Amino acid sequence: MIKIPLIGITTDSSTEDYSVRKKYCNQVLAAGAYPILLPPVSDVEKTKAFLDTLDGIIFTGGGDHNPLLMNEEPVPELGNINPERDSLEIPLCQEAYKRNLPILGICRGIQTIAIALGGHVKQHISTSVKHSQNAPKDAATHSVKIEKGSILSEIYNSETIFVNSFHHQAVDNPGRRFKAVAFSEDNIIEGIESTEYHSVIGVQWHPEQLHEEGLKLFKWLTEEAKIYREAKEIHKEIVTLDSHCDTPMFFSQNVDFINGDSRILYDLEKMNCGRIDAVTMVCYLPQPKQGQKFSDVSQFGIESEKEYADIIFDKVEEICRNEGIAKAVSFDEVVENKKKGIRSIMLGIENGIALEHDLKNIQHFHDRGIKYITLCHNGDNDICDSARGTETHHGVSEFGKEVIREMNRIGIAVDLSHAAESSFYDAIKLSEKPIVCSHSNCRALCNHPRNLTDEQMRTLAAHNGVMQLTLYSGFLKENGEADITDFLNHLFHAIEIMGIDHVGIGTDFDGDGGVKGLSSAAELMNITTQLLRHGFSQEEIEKIWGKNWIKCLTRK
Repeated sequence: MIKIPLIGITTDSSTEDYSVRKKYCNQVLAAGAYPILLPPVSDVEKTKAFLDTLDGIIFTGGGDHNPLLMNEEPVPELGNINPERDSLEIPLCQEAYKRNLPILGICRGIQTIAIALGGHVKQHISTSVKHSQNAPKDAATHSVKIEKGSILSEIYNSETIFVNSFHHQAVDNPGRRFKAVAFSEDNIIEGIESTEYHSVIGVQWHPEQLHEEGLKLFKWLTEEAKIYREAKEIHKEIVTLDSHCDTPMFFSQNVDFINGDSRILYDLEKMNCGRIDAVTMVCYLPQPKQGQKFSDVSQFGIESEKEYADIIFDKVEEICRNEGIAKAVSFDEVVENKKKGIRSIMLGIENGIALEHDLKNIQHFHDRGIKYITLCHNGDNDICDSARGTETHHGVSEFGKEVIREMNRIGIAVDLSHAAESSFYDAIKLSEKPIVCSHSNCRALCNHPRNLTDEQMRTLAAHNGVMQLTLYSGFLKENGEADITDFLNHLFHAIEIMGIDHVGIGTDFDGDGGVKGLSSAAELMNITTQLLRHGFSQEEIEKIWGKNWIKCLTRK
């Protein structure tokens, strides 16, 4: 197996040959990676497949972008354009970004990134600084100021650097995915970075020409590519399993799970991009208000909890008849599917009202392949009190005790996410099998009743249970918008309290889960790259990504 990271470099096709300056390749080699030249092939499907072999990509300099890409007519100063190159590089950049691939954009490349990902490029700049030099290409001719605290400032260890520029088009709006972090004296944007915790930098100057100073950017890209490559290799070796998502809530909208759909955060395309082997999709049943009956007429025109759950599971099974995805009842099936290159969907129930106060329905749902039942949701039910309830039973009800015993006997895991503390401790005492919390966070870091206290976490670990950390912003941060760093803080706190053998990941995607850096299943490999940056081993990452969950649910 080749250990050196592979960096794709886009090429120019304005002549009869596909070409790129040798200095791009030389800088990549000097940085410790291997360059792969990318001709402008417009077959997007082939491009997608090829991207999976790369560990990073460079969008190189060259001619102007076609203004029609920005729905604009050409200004008189517009230079030569290359529609063939545009038609490759725009979708290539979008696909690379989806896959979290480390990206470096240079000159035209920074503009490619902006156009592809929601920003805007000005066709011709009128400024007081000369941005297209007549000096030798390896001579720096003007200064750039870099924002303190940016990745660029860390790379250069300076807030002012001197660069060479060859351009008259320039990014004037980086879009929501990026922030401008470097500016020339006349305030032209000279550098952008990701606001979504992707390893993406774009610069307007030409570092391939600037020897050691320029090499710093190529070394940054190479180091990011090494981490990305290691994460890819780990995902090949381990089973990655997300214990909780609510995507079935969107099935009534005829979402396209197989080909990808912007309305949902889990689909087959996003699972492939994030390299996620399996996800537990739950049938979520909202808790009716006191005195009301469950009703989901808005979706399927029914009023039976059990019937609704069966319709949801029917729809999951229908999806799993497609190529590339399969239902898995056992974890052995997940492993076998992975060997075949197939993603897996497992099943769960969120809210025990699906049982309709009938213990026989536990066997019914077991026969359908259900792995766990979340005993309650946001409101007390006939099984137990909720963290958002009114202490109807002061814990687990008499019926709830029978439910737990029957779930233990049949082999469905008891899930206490959403449960009140009283219900949690009752269930821990009652259950002969380890219990789980499929999507919960740490109350010590975010004081929300849905989160677990440190004492609950210690108790859960002492009884061989597992806590799956979730991505719902309101459970991660009391004020403001949470991001991937907040999620990691909760994960690290849970590990400190419970130990590495009792934690995992339950995103709650499509149930309001999702934060910057982890906004859909496509970005979940970012967890692995961050864990590598924090010094976690493959064995520890494997435990977090599903081994702990599997061990808990299969414990005799």
